[in-house]
Amino acid sequence: MHDGHSRPLFSFSPSPVVSAISRRRGPARLAAAVTALSAILLTAGCGSSGTTDDSPKASASAAKGFPVTIDNCGVRTTYTEPPSRAVTIHQHPAELMLSLGLKDRMAGTSYPDSAVLPALRKDFASIPQLSKEAPSFEKVLDTDPDFVYGGYASAFAEKEGRSRKAFRDAGIDTYLNRENCAGKEGVTMEDTYAEIRTIGKIFGVPDRASALVSELRTRVDKASAAVKGARDVSVFVYDSGDKSAFTAGGKGLGNELIELAGGRNVFSDLDDVFGDASWEQVVDRKPEVIAIYDYAGTTVAQKKKFLLSQPALADVPAIRNKRFVVLPLTDTLVGVRSADAVGDLARGLHPDSFE
Repeated sequence: MHDGHSRPLFSFSPSPVVSAISRRRGPARLAAAVTALSAILLTAGCGSSGTTDDSPKASASAAKGFPVTIDNCGVRTTYTEPPSRAVTIHQHPAELMLSLGLKDRMAGTSYPDSAVLPALRKDFASIPQLSKEAPSFEKVLDTDPDFVYGGYASAFAEKEGRSRKAFRDAGIDTYLNRENCAGKEGVTMEDTYAEIRTIGKIFGVPDRASALVSELRTRVDKASAAVKGARDVSVFVYDSGDKSAFTAGGKGLGNELIELAGGRNVFSDLDDVFGDASWEQVVDRKPEVIAIYDYAGTTVAQKKKFLLSQPALADVPAIRNKRFVVLPLTDTLVGVRSADAVGDLARGLHPDSFE
């Protein structure tokens, strides 16, 4: 698949771990710490003997809003200050951080799988790209990070040496996109809003996060209002597959995006974020529109050609009428693009509502 692993990727469920913040010190920061300590000792030596300055200026104070404790996919982390050198693995975490104005806190990115949002391209290009796919553990450590933010569970693949425990043991905090540890209730747009607020809290920018959530919610509500009252259009999501169809089930964000856009996912009864469906099922469920997920690897043109060339699908309404909606996979994930996905889907399913 596009990230080197077979989906579904949302099954990371580590044992509960308590992780107190413990910053990994690189040579530069170690030197700075030694210099600061020397200055403190020198000042203490020059001061009056037996006196203590308890004024607010002399006392160490926690950053505003800290400490912050976050429970994330079975890992509890307490932050005493905002991270200052973050590395993102996969694109949607990077775009979320940039949308919160956190470019100066990012030490590296990796694994871009879609064209970067136009408004973020300049900032994205200014951040070192560590790897076209998931970087090695050593490559991440070379950036001297204090925080690693993964988009898929594969970001912290134990067999590749990048487990969350390995990072914790190196003094580096981690966060995994919440879609990877969805509960039985599945993932909704509220998870997107919660993800943004959580990252805003970790980095000490809750006001920016609230403003971004408000903006995205307004765009989603506007698109949904435009198709309110329209007949639901049946939709089949085609991610990949030839012997069977790898599609969006009822537990992922993709399912709600379709519903918000005035559609009905024909595989909403699939009890997972992603899963396989037979082509016979696709035929039986007669989707009117096919939503093609676009990401690195097989092109959209190749996917369309495959679908249109299958004799068994010839009478499926979406195939017969060549009704396709293309969505970058990144748009369908918990991140800042999901509002765009609702709008694009709504226009594809109900073009008359936007004339």
